[in-house]
Amino acid sequence: MEIIGFRTPGLGDQSYLLAHDGHAILVDPQRDVDRFLDAADERGLDVRYVLETHLHNDYLSGGGIAAARTGAELVMPAGAAPAYRHTPAFHLEDLQGPGGLVVRPVHTPGHTPEHTSYVVLVDGEPVAVFSGGSLLVSSAGRTDLLGPERARTLARLQHGSVHRLAGLPREVALYPTHGEGSFCTVSGGGRHTSTIGAERDGNPLLALPDAEAFADRLLAVRPPIPAFYAAMGPGNVRGVQEPPSAALPELTAAQALDLPDAYLVDMRPRQRQAEGFLPGSLGVSLADDFGSWTGWLLPFGAPVVLVAEPGQDVAEARVQLARVGFDDVRGVVHDLGGHAVKRFTLLDLDEAAPLVPGTQVLDVRMPQERADAPLPGAVERFVADLVTEGVPADLDPARPVLVACGSGRRAAIAATLLVRAGFTPLVLNDAAAPDLA
Repeated sequence: MEIIGFRTPGLGDQSYLLAHDGHAILVDPQRDVDRFLDAADERGLDVRYVLETHLHNDYLSGGGIAAARTGAELVMPAGAAPAYRHTPAFHLEDLQGPGGLVVRPVHTPGHTPEHTSYVVLVDGEPVAVFSGGSLLVSSAGRTDLLGPERARTLARLQHGSVHRLAGLPREVALYPTHGEGSFCTVSGGGRHTSTIGAERDGNPLLALPDAEAFADRLLAVRPPIPAFYAAMGPGNVRGVQEPPSAALPELTAAQALDLPDAYLVDMRPRQRQAEGFLPGSLGVSLADDFGSWTGWLLPFGAPVVLVAEPGQDVAEARVQLARVGFDDVRGVVHDLGGHAVKRFTLLDLDEAAPLVPGTQVLDVRMPQERADAPLPGAVERFVADLVTEGVPADLDPARPVLVACGSGRRAAIAATLLVRAGFTPLVLNDAAAPDLA
């Protein structure tokens, strides 16, 4: 048996392809299924099952697409009840696989109510478990994504679920879907897979004395929830279509600016954005999390025009947008044609140091980051809240604003929003880490 992992770094997720006796089982695929199916074809595998651990809140699933393309059986948690054909996975009702392999569904509510993990048995012995958003590496899936009213109840259920999985034999390999970089987990452990024994020994959540203490710890820190999450669960209930594949038209800057309902998303490196960008643009440089930030900061499903450097991977940008439900990409602009009039200034640490005492500072990091390492005297507003709450009233648009985050990525995104509001941003930039948060 072989298990192949597929990282999706911008979402902090991992999908899996289990290969055994000429057949394959695909677990928690994103919407861009070609990478999974190509891997199966390269190994001469027939995809027998597509397993979904839960109704995902962080991406549109490719489970239905993969099943339709391969003829595989789509297996969903029994409590999911999606609006399309599937096989419901009931607790401990085994699914028979090839060559003595058995898939055993285990109801593990907590991350979501219907959440189901899948224990893999070979010749009657458990060898692996796909734990989705239940037991994670040094962590557990968060339980507040469906609203604060249910968060504590789900946290108590999560306590029982992670201990149920921890009761498997120590040598069983643990393959979670969520991991470091995902907003579906309460922390990032730096590793993507583990074993039951390693988690028993080192996962701090398993050492807590009872369900209430577990819920207290799980809910003590609640990272912001990306805005597009609200649309992912309902979309996965309704069913997900193949992502668009038609070629994008090339637009002039003037044509793009004349589109009344489209949002301009500048995916060029932030150094190029700083030199000038089209009025009204949202600047999100292309990186692993391009789709997540764009999906967070624009109205869900909004039409988009991409602004790119010649040679940039526009196809990758479209894939990332499609994962979070942004299919309406109207075209791409490669030549700004003299229309780039808005700009901001990038400053490295040495250049910014003399300015800080007399300059107003905006800290756009997440609340927990600010609490862990405060920036004295700074006005605080998380970058995504600049869209929903606006620019803080205690910032003076007549004075430059030094914008700070971890590396300059989020600060550069915030700078394009500040320019739109009439401010003059100075971005605190770490040129050595251009694609970090």
